[in-house]
Amino acid sequence: MELGHWQLIPGLEWDNNAFGFVYLITNLTNNKKYIGCKMLKKIIKRKPLKGKKNKRHCEVESDWKEYTSSSNELNNDITTLGKQNFKFEIIQFAYSKSHLKYCEAKQQFDNDVLLKEGWYNGIINLRVGRIKLT
Repeated sequence: MELGHWQLIPGLEWDNNAFGFVYLITNLTNNKKYIGCKMLKKIIKRKPLKGKKNKRHCEVESDWKEYTSSSNELNNDITTLGKQNFKFEIIQFAYSKSHLKYCEAKQQFDNDVLLKEGWYNGIINLRVGRIKLT
């Protein structure tokens, strides 16, 4: 499986059933880190077929292989220092959107990303409902 610039942490194997993943990006020059999440798939809504009323929903692969982060500060550092000075790790897979957001927030809270120095994370944006794993 081609992972782009991403690598799996030791002990984690690729899961074709995953909806998305939680990741850790580490700046190798100063050890500053970022925890985020990325969906592997996205749903595209298309117009209904002629004579039909329901929209068509298609699942397509997202841009996860090229994706770096939603953090402007981190993306600026990646542009300035180059991707080779960063480690992009997939640390956990998730199986629905709510599961993905829950896992991301749990990792962020467990690592105290807002309380400790050395993190790019500046906000934990959280809105999670009941987790559906099917």
